[in-house]
Amino acid sequence: MSATLAPRPAVPAVVIQLVRFGLVGATNTALTLATYAAVMALHAPVPLAGAIGWAAGAVNGFVLNRAWTFRGAARGAVPAARYAAVALVGSALNAALATIAVGQEHLPRLAGELAVVPPVTLLTFVLCRGWVFARVVPA
Repeated sequence: MSATLAPRPAVPAVVIQLVRFGLVGATNTALTLATYAAVMALHAPVPLAGAIGWAAGAVNGFVLNRAWTFRGAARGAVPAARYAAVALVGSALNAALATIAVGQEHLPRLAGELAVVPPVTLLTFVLCRGWVFARVVPA
């Protein structure tokens, strides 16, 4: 008696990319925090440590997303500049929404951050997929 397994439905590429984008984001966060801690251990000012940590995470995100999440994406200065713009917009939006969540909605600080991460992540994913790493279709 042989069991025939029904074929599994294919997972849409966009779902795979979104999961990869989230995993890359987790590595960005870990690298940002580790870099921040290392720079703080050198007795650097907090803003400098924060900026260096954020930059390390952003560079990591660009490299991993280009190579893994959005394979075959355009390379060069234009996608890098676009990624930097999206990262800055995401960071600013995260800060603004977290401020609202904590200040006006009276959420605890961690809950406020956790509330804003999903929509900001989805926005930056859409921008990265459709603008930063969009594949160029030959004319």
